[in-house]
Amino acid sequence: MGQTDKQFNAFLRMLIRDLREANAETDPEKVKEKLQELLSDLQASLED
Repeated sequence: MGQTDKQFNAFLRMLIRDLREANAETDPEKVKEKLQELLSDLQASLED
């Protein structure tokens, strides 16, 4: 089953928000942690 445009746009907004949060982080370890969480979430989305 595919996504509606609204669902896809919501997904993109979430992705952009998470990337901005990681980009704003000053601690390199926290940046790495946030990016790892995002990668895990994206991978899980592919596997569903």
